[in-house]
Amino acid sequence: MQGAEWWREAVAYQIYPRSFQDSNGDGIGDIPGIIARLDYLNDGTERSLGIDAIWLSPTFPSPMKDFGYDVSDYLDVHPDFGTLADMDRLIAECHGRGIRLLLDYVPNHTSDMHPWFIESRSSRTAPKRDWYVWRDAKPDGSPPNNWLAVFGGPAWEFDTATGQYYLHSFLKEQPDLNWRNPGVVAAMHDVLRFWLARGIDGFRIDVMGMVLKHPDYPDNPPNPNWRSGDEDRFRQLTTNNVNHPDVFDAVRGIRAVLDEFGGMAVGEVFGNGEQLRRFYGSDALDGLQLAFDFRLIREHEGPYAPWDADYLRRVVEDSSRNLPAGAQPCYALDNHDRFRLASRLNHDGLGQQRARAAVLLLLGLRGTPFLYYGAEIGMVDVDIPEDRLQDPARFHYQGRDPERTPMQWDASAGRGFTTGEPWLPYGPIEINVEAQRSDPDSMLSLHRRAIWRRKELSVLRWGSYRLLDSPAPVFAFERATAGERPVVVAVNTSTAPMTLELPGSGTVLVATHMEMEGRRTGGSIELPPLAAAWVQVETLPSGILRQ
Repeated sequence: MQGAEWWREAVAYQIYPRSFQDSNGDGIGDIPGIIARLDYLNDGTERSLGIDAIWLSPTFPSPMKDFGYDVSDYLDVHPDFGTLADMDRLIAECHGRGIRLLLDYVPNHTSDMHPWFIESRSSRTAPKRDWYVWRDAKPDGSPPNNWLAVFGGPAWEFDTATGQYYLHSFLKEQPDLNWRNPGVVAAMHDVLRFWLARGIDGFRIDVMGMVLKHPDYPDNPPNPNWRSGDEDRFRQLTTNNVNHPDVFDAVRGIRAVLDEFGGMAVGEVFGNGEQLRRFYGSDALDGLQLAFDFRLIREHEGPYAPWDADYLRRVVEDSSRNLPAGAQPCYALDNHDRFRLASRLNHDGLGQQRARAAVLLLLGLRGTPFLYYGAEIGMVDVDIPEDRLQDPARFHYQGRDPERTPMQWDASAGRGFTTGEPWLPYGPIEINVEAQRSDPDSMLSLHRRAIWRRKELSVLRWGSYRLLDSPAPVFAFERATAGERPVVVAVNTSTAPMTLELPGSGTVLVATHMEMEGRRTGGSIELPPLAAAWVQVETLPSGILRQ
């Protein structure tokens, strides 16, 4: 996969480094462990998963109050994970296999142990005082405004040494940087340059939409849709501290640095299609190359996304309608902050069946798909005993340990992950790579077939998207490009069988039910309950389809 816009045809894979592969027996995954498993990800043959890019959750030095999202040094590697030399070797080993490597860039905040913040809080006249957001208390001594932290409670912490509050959008140990200070902007741009010069291909940018807030720091208005039982932080809208218009100036500045090296970025952003559009920049696409659309995981400002054809249809149509011409959507089904797909869709014991269909949806959509490590074998959330809980944010926020457990490579005592005691407990022993590697009907084999078929057919990488008429419980769309037979992607979200009329006769390429693959279809296809299929039809497209 070559070219400056390699990300347009890539399948990306998120690795949570603590949980992927331990090389030294300390129970914590590390960079040498990742290197040892690269052939599993892509060895150039269909025996491997076939991924094109890796996103590593943070690997920087950190006190680990938020497991790396509290950065104390942006220009090094945490000793738990290895050294800079290990990172350089990982870059070289990835590139030798045609795999791109993305780091997790955390621009909104640092650790309170970062030297910048230690200096900033030392006095009101410190040279780096304005590198963070400091404000006086209200006359009654209360915080400067009513903003709430993502992990609960006020977003302000009083510092007795200097008698002011500092802003922290997450934990109090994660003070927010002041991106209105040119020194901060220059320093954070130099972080990007440091890693790009070492050969990193790009970045996933943490909470990009929060780096610039309203300059006057006014109160946020109450959320009229807040319901009893919702997380407390949803009591108010985030009008003044998320997706403020000034954020997009910061986006363009980051893009300019990326362009110096031919790098790319995908932003962790939140919103509907209209809001996501702005992160791509102007019509010249001078913003981020990609912006995550998380609505296949969770409704915007709402609960987890339902596995419902009408909902899926509305999300994808909204994205297609609102993104600027030439912009590419970016979807994921789960990640390190949200419950695993096979668990959250398991209300009736059918989570694994839905997860099989979901991967054909994700890989069949127009866009850049991101897989979360272990999804390819159907890993599930793990019930963590109280004495083994690790997530420091669990006291304020939903615990995230269940979806961060170690990758399960085999059925040995250490699951092939470690020879020591794992940092988190394992999941069900039967869910592992070795058990699925040679089973043609396994979740792993389904992922491999779909990814390699996607590589084979340019229509699945570059083709346009057109919604098809379908029964209410079926989400069906056509991918098409000039001179190539279109592919219909059909997903039945119902527990009843459904019949879908096709644009023409064709052949089933990949399906959740393996016995369907290779089958010739007439003008329709029978979809079993909770099934999904890719069908290559013989009729060439006759018109220009929606991009």
